[in-house]
Amino acid sequence: MAKFSPNLLPPKAEQRSVTRTFHGSSLTDDYAWLRAANWQEVMRDASKLDADIRAYLEAENAYTDAALAPVSALRETLFAEMKGRLKPDDAAVPSPDGRYEYYSRYEAGGQYPLLARIPRGGGPEAILLNGNLESNGKRYWQLQSFAHSPDHALLAYATDETGSELATIHIRNLATNADLPDAVSGTAGAIVWGHDNTTLYYVKRDDNHRPSSVWRHTLGEPQSVDALIYAEPDHGFFVGIGETQSRRFLVISAQDHETSDARLLDLANPDRPLIEVAGRDAGHEYEVEHSVGPTGSDTLVITTNRDGAEDYKICVAPLESPGPAHWRDLVPHRQGRPILQTAVFARYLARFERENGLPQIIITELSTATEHAIAFDEEAYALGFDAGYEFDTTLLRFSYASMTTPTETYDYDMATRSRTLRKRQTIPSGHNPADYVTRRVLAKAHDGEQVPVSLLYRRDTPLDGSAPLYLYGYGAYGNAMPASFSTARLSLVDRGFVFAIAHVRGGKDKGYRWYRDGKLDRKINTFTDFIAAGEYLAEAGITRRGNIVASGGSAGGLLVGAAVNMAPDLFLGVIADVPFVDALNTMLDETLPLTPGEYPEWGNPSASAEAFNTIRSYSPYDNVAAIAYPHILATAGLTDPRVTYWEPAKWVAKLRALNIGDNLILLKTNMNAGHGGASGRFDSLKEVALDYAFALLISTRTS
Repeated sequence: MAKFSPNLLPPKAEQRSVTRTFHGSSLTDDYAWLRAANWQEVMRDASKLDADIRAYLEAENAYTDAALAPVSALRETLFAEMKGRLKPDDAAVPSPDGRYEYYSRYEAGGQYPLLARIPRGGGPEAILLNGNLESNGKRYWQLQSFAHSPDHALLAYATDETGSELATIHIRNLATNADLPDAVSGTAGAIVWGHDNTTLYYVKRDDNHRPSSVWRHTLGEPQSVDALIYAEPDHGFFVGIGETQSRRFLVISAQDHETSDARLLDLANPDRPLIEVAGRDAGHEYEVEHSVGPTGSDTLVITTNRDGAEDYKICVAPLESPGPAHWRDLVPHRQGRPILQTAVFARYLARFERENGLPQIIITELSTATEHAIAFDEEAYALGFDAGYEFDTTLLRFSYASMTTPTETYDYDMATRSRTLRKRQTIPSGHNPADYVTRRVLAKAHDGEQVPVSLLYRRDTPLDGSAPLYLYGYGAYGNAMPASFSTARLSLVDRGFVFAIAHVRGGKDKGYRWYRDGKLDRKINTFTDFIAAGEYLAEAGITRRGNIVASGGSAGGLLVGAAVNMAPDLFLGVIADVPFVDALNTMLDETLPLTPGEYPEWGNPSASAEAFNTIRSYSPYDNVAAIAYPHILATAGLTDPRVTYWEPAKWVAKLRALNIGDNLILLKTNMNAGHGGASGRFDSLKEVALDYAFALLISTRTS
């Protein structure tokens, strides 16, 4: 194993034990000191980090760089390959809105997008915002959102310059290309314009970094006089805003992970009281859109899980009587067919759903309630749709891809049922889908459930057990993992890896039940499903036991962290990106940004001994043991508000202290970024290249 040992000794974090008691049980944390007492300040200004903590993180970075020095050239090669698959001057298909069409594009060599528009029907391009110029001289720059005013004269855009997801909204005069003096700070990034073109609505984060209130800003006025529209009293609920497709209403939503409610602000009459659609009932989740009925009456279209519709149904109700007593089914509930997204147009409703784990798009004609599906052929694929800006249209834009097929963008005419290809993703360095195979297999879980697994590999890869496997999983919050195309992962499969996505419980890949069976007291299913997927692929000869690199980020980092504690010999290595591995301590700390709103997902260990014991039973940090661990690479972002940097830092410190083997255990912290990592499209590829170089290094080890 000497080939893996850098000359530099691994850092050894000082143990400063802190013991607390919960529900009669003692909880000792040797590395609690790595949590900055002033973390709120650090989110806004990374230079405020305690010197001892900074020194430790930088020592870990130096050790990781030394350990991966043998693959430094490979990292550069991987980066060059991945960059070479990106079209240098790539552009999105323009989206029409009134007299203009809006789009984003890249300049050759540029890291950040340009926002642009052209006159509808053709004409010269106007650059509205150049991200490369805006980011110049900044260590981090992220365009979080943007919205043009209804009269097309102004552009509001929100930027984050720390990675902490604290956005400042600026307003640009599109005639002069100069920003107005207005700068609205401390926001969550979302922007909705008022109909008067002089007001805009935004969500403000509180001192604990939670999006908790909605405000109205008037151009030319200081932010201090902005009008409060709504304040959420429950710190377990996060607030968001959006605009109905008709642009008639601002939708103010408040939600945790199992309950939501919505209020409407009439943008044509903004001083009228908010319209409350339905009261807040525990376990009731719904979303609201607006349409106009055949008689010209205002109608609400509600996607809801009310009345036992756990995979959701779609109802309609009159605006003047919006409560549930007046809801009438438009699309009834069907078990095992989760409705995941809807878009309402003047005459049509489009919905995105899953059937037997595969995505599909269904179109409903509102006047007749007749519906049809858009057909697709491949065994495993990914879909998405974009409602665009316009309401009175028959066109729906959707994207299609598979693990072998680059993304195709279509305009679909909902009236004629015809599709027009608007763009096919270009791979400048070349890509032949016929060289690759994508498959979908089913792994049997411990309780007999069938876990879907999507596979990608080169057609000439031997499936005799010799191929290393890269097994990715997430399994939380109901997020289904699409079997989509990735230019980056070709660099792995071209070198002999099989790439697999385990669609484990905790996502909605097979409906809401699939999500429910992977949360709270059933969270263990997420981890055992992932292990079952790996074991199945080994038994099937697609790989072999001990030749699997497990990969997951954020809540997926919790997944791989728990799985490696449970079945360390199954894995060759683990890549945990910004991993939620200190689950128990985080869920015991209600001052952290996400904790109160996460109770419906994980449980409240402060209030419940059962929840405390359940989380403690799988929390990766709390279950590190004196065993031989596979190779582990963990990454972190210093200003990450979602999974704070100290979670992976503490986990690595404890792993290194208890590990009885001599495999690599590494931590890489991005000192200038947050949860999403580097902001530039090329810099982000360097982080993927790091992960893949690590996987390739350990897969070529000698015994």
